[in-house]
Amino acid sequence: QVQLRESGGGSVQAGGSLRLSCEVSIDTYIKRCVGWFRQAPGKDREGVALFYNGGKTTFYSDSVRGRFTISRDNAKATLTLEMNSLKPEDTGIYYCAADPGCPYLFRVDLSRYNVWGQGTQVTVSS
Repeated sequence: QVQLRESGGGSVQAGGSLRLSCEVSIDTYIKRCVGWFRQAPGKDREGVALFYNGGKTTFYSDSVRGRFTISRDNAKATLTLEMNSLKPEDTGIYYCAADPGCPYLFRVDLSRYNVWGQGTQVTVSS
């Protein structure tokens, strides 16, 4: 089974930037359905930025669109999340995730992402 390992979390002031990375143990998965979720204290886990539809389409949640960018380096089997203009409400644990089946879908299905990394903490102070 594919394994995911996140790095790059930390603490930053509002308006700052952070970059998260996720190493994917099986390199074919980097071209498929992988992405980022986050969980804020006391809240459900939410999809933030993802590849879906066979890995060909990107999804961004409304709360991060225009501030966050997901990208991947196929040669290094690494997924990246660039986070700019960070807000205190972006605080939480960020998880790298994968949908092993990765079907072609018209709309993203967040419930299909069922392989998880251990998470990395992001804290944004005001």
